[in-house]
Amino acid sequence: MAPPPPPPHTGDHRFPCDQCGADLRFDAGADRLVCDFCGNTQPLPELDGDLRELPYEPGQATRLPEDALENVSVSPCPNCGAQVQFTGADHATECPFCATPVVSHTGEMRHIKPQGVVPFALDEKAAKQAMTNWLGRLWFAPNGLQDYARKGRTMDGVYVPYWTFDADTASAYSGERGDVYYVSRTVRTNGKTRTVRERRVRWSPARGRVARAFDDVLVLASKSLPKKFTDALAPWTLGDLKPYAPEFLSGFRAEAYTVELDDGFIEARQIMDRIIAQDIRRDIGGDEQRIHNVDTRVWDETFKHILLPVWVAAYKFRGKTYRFVVNGQTGAVQGERPYSPWKIALAVLGAAVVAGAIAVAVQYAK
Repeated sequence: MAPPPPPPHTGDHRFPCDQCGADLRFDAGADRLVCDFCGNTQPLPELDGDLRELPYEPGQATRLPEDALENVSVSPCPNCGAQVQFTGADHATECPFCATPVVSHTGEMRHIKPQGVVPFALDEKAAKQAMTNWLGRLWFAPNGLQDYARKGRTMDGVYVPYWTFDADTASAYSGERGDVYYVSRTVRTNGKTRTVRERRVRWSPARGRVARAFDDVLVLASKSLPKKFTDALAPWTLGDLKPYAPEFLSGFRAEAYTVELDDGFIEARQIMDRIIAQDIRRDIGGDEQRIHNVDTRVWDETFKHILLPVWVAAYKFRGKTYRFVVNGQTGAVQGERPYSPWKIALAVLGAAVVAGAIAVAVQYAK
């Protein structure tokens, strides 16, 4: 019996089984390679070195050394814009993010190599169970979607690209501190006199400095999924990051980044600025704070391109596509959901019946 055709994989790397020659895949949660044809397993190679941080400067992506770059074959999805990677004999596939058919072409993309990867900890069976449990908790979702999701197509394991940024910062600020106090006064209403307490704020000038070292500020480097989905998959345990090795990607797909490095750093600075503002408010103290001006100095900026594991399902249900994503490290689920008009109508009818019964009971009680 001949071995099956190799599963999709990323890049030009292949890892043949030393017993039957079929392609090995990374075994999620087991830190090994496994052959689905003959069951043979092989350990991962020893990973050398630490995670590599690269210095960041505006426009850095065009001046990186050759060993930090690589070429990948990609085709953009015509629907969601994801950069779908093709390898080997693949000539057509479905976009894992929206289920749109994508045909390969000969285009190549030169981009920054990943420096780190968080390997899949959940296999497809565990990811589908997490999604099924999540769907079961949704009120007003059609029963048909839950059945379709349970019996439908497989999920795709995709490594999604992210940037991480490190930086040291020092910020000088000016603002105001607000201290709350209360005064009592007498008011007369409808011929009755009563004492009320009024809340007031005493404002005083505030100046100072705060400093913070940022480590691994995480920025999504993809536009193929709604950001509200990917943000809700957090938190990620970046302590599980491994130095990048192609073996981790065997049997999975990896999306090429579509958010460029400089755009990623702009978003990272916005995240840093929000955290710095929180530091300033704590430094000002009091009950309320006003921030008038912040002057932040940033230095020793570095970055990494990393890949994080996501299980993706795109289901076409009654002519519409619904997308679900599962954090391949923790099992957190997010997705789009339809609403059943029949369930909503029944809920409204039930609420009306309950309200009517309460009204009748109150009437008889009088």
